[in-house]
Amino acid sequence: MKLFGSVSRARILGFLYAFAGQSFYQREIMFETGLALRAIQRELDNLVSLGIVKTQKTRNRAYYQIDRNSPFFKPLGEIYGGDER
Repeated sequence: MKLFGSVSRARILGFLYAFAGQSFYQREIMFETGLALRAIQRELDNLVSLGIVKTQKTRNRAYYQIDRNSPFFKPLGEIYGGDER
């Protein structure tokens, strides 16, 4: 699976990286990125399985955030132009 196999995945990664340390539920990510909910669901599943994004379930919602312990975190900072957060 390619890390940047789709525009949706790249947009989600950019958003989550920009707000590293914060968690968001699917509809928040949908609103902030302008992507369709189904695309959000599909790509978050892919990113969680790759170990780039982690999820935490609280009540009836799943929250997602970039995993700072992922081996991809530092390279993402180079791609998205951020500092190490």
